[in-house]
Amino acid sequence: MSALPLATLAPRSTPPGEDWRARVSRAFSRAAPRYVERAVAQRVMAEPLLSRLPPRAERVLDLGCGPGEMAASLARHFGRGCTVSGLDLAPGMLEVARRTHGDAARWLCGDAAALPLGDASQDLVVSNLAIQWCPDLDAVMAELRRVLRPGGRALVNTLGPGTLAEVGRAWSRPDQPAGLLAFRDATCHRQAARAAGFDRLDCRTRAMRFHYPDLAAVMTSIKGIGAQPSRPEGRLTRADLARAARRYETQREPEGLPVTYRLMTLELYA
Repeated sequence: MSALPLATLAPRSTPPGEDWRARVSRAFSRAAPRYVERAVAQRVMAEPLLSRLPPRAERVLDLGCGPGEMAASLARHFGRGCTVSGLDLAPGMLEVARRTHGDAARWLCGDAAALPLGDASQDLVVSNLAIQWCPDLDAVMAELRRVLRPGGRALVNTLGPGTLAEVGRAWSRPDQPAGLLAFRDATCHRQAARAAGFDRLDCRTRAMRFHYPDLAAVMTSIKGIGAQPSRPEGRLTRADLARAARRYETQREPEGLPVTYRLMTLELYA
């Protein structure tokens, strides 16, 4: 039985290190060839960011650019006078971005907690559903503040507590809770932004719910945000799958099996 994605990559308590970076890089590189096809929810959740773009910017970073869809959109939005950089930790994602979008952006392989960019070098940073994977939020916020010029802005989508609650209920057992990421709340982000020196952080939170026909479709959709098997051996038995399917069916709605994301849209002002 092939593995299905159950749990996200790194709980908040996991310390940053090469092992964590390697796991993230491998997981997203594996997902890269079919990421665009599967990441329907991610595209919908990007819309609040795109609706808040300023009319002009000369230097823009797409942080966690994946296969490059948003970076290419930013390049079209701001035109020839703008240099867009798309940064991702996963080489496989960047390979797809280069192949699909060519020189629409500069494609950079790097870590959100150690950006390969100069101080005060960016007018705008945009990031859609990337920083929840980063165990050191303080370091990420400090790097965002460092690379933004005075008066610059960051537009960031991340995920808050309650995300994937239905998945957690389906896979949990009394003696074994589902190994889902400990999503950070708005207070954590405000504290990290304040410590990094941002002048202001505006945070909007909303629940976004998507529906799927069956458990297999749910789990395929979650793979688009980098979910991984919770078992060390990375394999599930038929009994595991059947049990989870029965538990998920108790949550079925007329539209299908629900998956809820608690989307937090952050605006940070340097």
